[in-house]
Amino acid sequence: MTVLQVPAMANAHSHAFHRALRGRTQQGTGSFWTWREQMYDLADRLTPDLYFDLARATYAEMLAGGIGAVGEFHYLHHQPDGTPYDDPNEMGRALIAAADDVGMRIRLLDTCYLTAGIGQPAEGVQRRFSDGTAEAWAERVAAFDDDRVGAAIHSVRAVPRDEMSAVVAGAAGGPVHVHLSEQPAENDACRAAYGMTPTEVLADAGVLGPRTTLVHATHLTDSDVRTIGDSGAFVCMCPTTERDLADGLGRALDLRAAGARICLGSDSHAVVDLFEEMRGVEMHDRLRTGVRGHWSAQALLDCATVNGHASLGLDDAGIVTLDPTSPRTAGTGADVHTAVFAAASADVTEVVIDGRVVFDGDHGRVGRDLASAIDKVWS
Repeated sequence: MTVLQVPAMANAHSHAFHRALRGRTQQGTGSFWTWREQMYDLADRLTPDLYFDLARATYAEMLAGGIGAVGEFHYLHHQPDGTPYDDPNEMGRALIAAADDVGMRIRLLDTCYLTAGIGQPAEGVQRRFSDGTAEAWAERVAAFDDDRVGAAIHSVRAVPRDEMSAVVAGAAGGPVHVHLSEQPAENDACRAAYGMTPTEVLADAGVLGPRTTLVHATHLTDSDVRTIGDSGAFVCMCPTTERDLADGLGRALDLRAAGARICLGSDSHAVVDLFEEMRGVEMHDRLRTGVRGHWSAQALLDCATVNGHASLGLDDAGIVTLDPTSPRTAGTGADVHTAVFAAASADVTEVVIDGRVVFDGDHGRVGRDLASAIDKVWS
């Protein structure tokens, strides 16, 4: 029997708790901003124990889809009223413990999130996210004492320009991830406050560079694209989330041509399937340009593997075995084109990370664990 194997993939952008929103936020009409209110309601419910269970089940779903490493963009730091836990990193430690429990490699991207909007104090559930100042954020992260912890600036909305350099310094030469220009409203508010695009603000603050990953980067000017490319930054595209939230079509092709390195994330986990994210990059560029065939299968697989691991500061590790005879893959050639343009997460039969089998093909067990964890959150 033909065996089809690919390297284990890296999910460069995850919000583990968003997995509990799947199927609940797709009802009726709305926008990114109405979806965010539902997300805030979920964030208000989580305790360290609930977060561990939900993250553990979510990471198991990722492993079952051939993902061997995750970049967890973590900003749910404190108790609901904003008071730190006795261990101020308790929520982050729950995420690392969840990853360890299932065998997932993790880069915890501890996120600085200070304001509700430019010049607006954190309010409501956002008090769980905020350390007050970037200096206080850096002190908390330094106390983590775990070399798997990286850094993130939530966005230009949530971190003032003059606080950004402290986050970069706190990253101590490690990866720095940032949400960028996901929505036109973000761009408009940034121009009104700073007279610059969000990309220009990040460049001015010294954030851009080869260790920086810009998430979404959907609504960019041509000058923004050149600036990002010249910096050597990564751009993390999240096509299934960008579709689900009606964010728009990103400019992956233009960014690659400018010099940016493209990686992939499942972000809000409306879908956890990096095969679909790979296809989404090509399909979005087809929709945007009216031309097919911008990305080869190997180039897309590199986005999900080589570039994804590099954006997290991790080495590649692991092997994923796919079923080449499923209803999706049968007759497609059992090669890299099958993996990228035909396979789905349901076709993963085994995942080995660092010599250890971390997924044995039992997709049903993964589903049962997810249902149990999510039911606890909403009960």
